[in-house]
Amino acid sequence: MAKFFYIARTTEGKKDSGAIEAATQDDAVSQLQAKNLLVVSIFSESKGQDQALPLESVKIRLKPKHFRITSNDLMLFCRQLATLLGAGVTILKSLNIIKMQVSSKRLANVIADLSKNMESGLSFHEAMSKQGEVFSDLWVNLVESGEASGNLAVVLTRLAGYLERNEEFKNKIVSALIYPIILIVVGTGALLFMTIKIIPTFAAIFGEFGVELPLLTKLIIGVSVFIRTKFILILIIIAVAVFLIRNYIRTREGRRMFEKLLLNLPVFGEFFHALLVERFSSEMSTLLESGVPILYALDISENSVNNFIMGDVIRTIKTEIRDGKTLGQPFEKSGFFEPMVVQLVSIGEEIGDYVFN
Repeated sequence: MAKFFYIARTTEGKKDSGAIEAATQDDAVSQLQAKNLLVVSIFSESKGQDQALPLESVKIRLKPKHFRITSNDLMLFCRQLATLLGAGVTILKSLNIIKMQVSSKRLANVIADLSKNMESGLSFHEAMSKQGEVFSDLWVNLVESGEASGNLAVVLTRLAGYLERNEEFKNKIVSALIYPIILIVVGTGALLFMTIKIIPTFAAIFGEFGVELPLLTKLIIGVSVFIRTKFILILIIIAVAVFLIRNYIRTREGRRMFEKLLLNLPVFGEFFHALLVERFSSEMSTLLESGVPILYALDISENSVNNFIMGDVIRTIKTEIRDGKTLGQPFEKSGFFEPMVVQLVSIGEEIGDYVFN
């Protein structure tokens, strides 16, 4: 066993250094990565720090676990890149280090393309803009702002924080919706079981009595008979209806109607509304903190919100601000934001510090 000295960063960006015993340098890196540490430099006791091997020479490779790029992959990429840049590692070297550690095969290819485009003379945000399917306008514009101000590591740290907050909030929404969804599924299953199995049994018993049944009972028995005898037809009708509805939702008018329906649902509508407001607020906060002008920030939010109703609200706010109105007025006029949100925005505008987070 040999002793290896290392310099690493935690997932929160804090510096961590020390010594670790391992058979080889690859084993030492594996042990550190298992502790969720991002290795910046590592060298053996016999070689000394002056002969520290650059991380690119470490031949360890994490086997990609999947092909698609998940939100967690992008969060980790952003956090690792911010950490390495903050530690003074050049951007090309940082990309090469991260490429060896990502779990997504597709993201590794994207990072390789970023490095290749930057080596050909493009800036980082220009290279990102060529990967529009992976990096949104928010990424590109924030990186551009960071490059222009010379604070790319700080901007990426803010972006990583935004991505983490957004993912955490979505997870909370999903957790809150799981229980009612389970109740709906179980209730529907129980209703179908009663219709297909229980009601026919009672219908046979009632038929043996030869008594006149109430209208409601006849109706329930009739529905049960129809479902049992026309089950295939019902499935075909449902499949066709789903196909037609999906095609209609893909149209602009259909998408608007679907979004209105979601926002007007009794229980789920509040969750969807809260998700839209939270995402808009967090995104605006990140953009403004990174030095993006407010009108440009609204442009970016409008393009990335992926919701026609929210996009219309942002477009109206942007137009009225251009006409000289204060920020709080269009927020209140839209009727989309809670009174507390409107008041916080108005107060932030008065003191010169926009409050969106």
